[in-house]
Amino acid sequence: MDSLTVIGVVALIAPGPGWLIIFAGLGILGTEFAWAARALKTAKGVASRAIDSTKIAKRQKLLIFAVIAFTSLALLVIWYEYLR
Repeated sequence: MDSLTVIGVVALIAPGPGWLIIFAGLGILGTEFAWAARALKTAKGVASRAIDSTKIAKRQKLLIFAVIAFTSLALLVIWYEYLR
Protein backbone atom coordinates (compact mmCIF):
# COMPACT_ATOMS: atom_id res chain seq x y z
CA MET A 1 0.00 0.00 0.00
CA ASP A 2 2.90 2.37 0.49
CA SER A 3 3.65 2.13 -3.23
CA LEU A 4 0.98 4.78 -3.82
CA THR A 5 2.94 7.22 -1.67
CA VAL A 6 6.16 6.37 -3.52
CA ILE A 7 4.40 6.95 -6.86
CA GLY A 8 3.30 10.34 -5.50
CA VAL A 9 6.88 11.28 -4.64
CA VAL A 10 7.97 10.31 -8.17
CA ALA A 11 5.08 12.36 -9.58
CA LEU A 12 6.43 15.44 -7.78
CA ILE A 13 9.36 15.39 -10.19
CA ALA A 14 7.54 14.02 -13.22
CA PRO A 15 4.36 15.53 -14.64
CA GLY A 16 1.41 14.47 -12.56
CA PRO A 17 -0.62 15.19 -9.46
CA GLY A 18 2.16 14.35 -6.98
CA TRP A 19 0.76 15.88 -3.80
CA LEU A 20 -2.70 14.45 -4.45
CA ILE A 21 -1.27 10.95 -4.81
CA ILE A 22 0.88 11.37 -1.69
CA PHE A 23 -2.14 12.47 0.36
CA ALA A 24 -4.16 9.53 -0.96
CA GLY A 25 -1.32 7.16 -0.03
CA LEU A 26 -1.04 8.66 3.46
CA GLY A 27 -4.81 8.36 3.84
CA ILE A 28 -4.65 4.66 3.05
CA LEU A 29 -1.63 4.12 5.29
CA GLY A 30 -3.28 6.18 8.03
CA THR A 31 -5.95 3.52 8.44
CA GLU A 32 -3.25 1.04 9.51
CA PHE A 33 -0.35 3.03 10.95
CA ALA A 34 -0.44 5.79 13.56
CA TRP A 35 2.61 7.59 12.10
CA ALA A 36 0.87 7.92 8.74
CA ALA A 37 -2.27 9.28 10.38
CA ARG A 38 -0.16 11.90 12.18
CA ALA A 39 1.67 12.79 8.96
CA LEU A 40 -1.65 13.18 7.12
CA LYS A 41 -3.04 15.38 9.91
CA THR A 42 0.06 17.58 9.77
CA ALA A 43 -0.11 17.77 5.97
CA LYS A 44 -3.78 18.78 6.11
CA GLY A 45 -2.91 21.56 8.57
CA VAL A 46 -0.09 22.85 6.37
CA ALA A 47 -2.33 22.76 3.29
CA SER A 48 -5.11 24.58 5.13
CA ARG A 49 -2.73 27.34 6.26
CA ALA A 50 -1.35 27.65 2.72
CA ILE A 51 -4.86 28.08 1.33
CA ASP A 52 -5.67 30.73 3.94
CA SER A 53 -2.49 32.66 3.16
CA THR A 54 -3.29 32.87 -0.56
CA LYS A 55 -6.79 34.25 -0.25
CA ILE A 56 -7.15 37.59 -2.01
CA ALA A 57 -9.76 40.17 -1.07
CA LYS A 58 -12.53 40.92 -3.56
CA ARG A 59 -11.27 44.47 -4.03
CA GLN A 60 -7.78 43.24 -4.87
CA LYS A 61 -9.20 40.79 -7.43
CA LEU A 62 -11.11 43.62 -9.10
CA LEU A 63 -8.00 45.82 -9.17
CA ILE A 64 -5.88 43.04 -10.66
CA PHE A 65 -8.53 42.36 -13.30
CA ALA A 66 -8.76 46.06 -14.18
CA VAL A 67 -4.98 46.39 -14.55
CA ILE A 68 -4.78 43.29 -16.76
CA ALA A 69 -7.75 44.44 -18.88
CA PHE A 70 -6.33 47.95 -19.32
CA THR A 71 -2.87 46.63 -20.19
CA SER A 72 -4.34 44.18 -22.70
CA LEU A 73 -6.41 46.92 -24.31
CA ALA A 74 -3.42 49.26 -24.51
CA LEU A 75 -1.27 46.55 -26.13
CA LEU A 76 -4.04 45.78 -28.61
CA VAL A 77 -4.34 49.45 -29.60
CA ILE A 78 -0.56 49.76 -29.96
CA TRP A 79 -0.44 46.67 -32.12
CA TYR A 80 -3.37 47.80 -34.26
CA GLU A 81 -2.10 51.33 -34.79
CA TYR A 82 1.64 50.85 -35.13
CA LEU A 83 2.64 47.25 -35.72
CA ARG A 84 0.23 45.85 -38.27
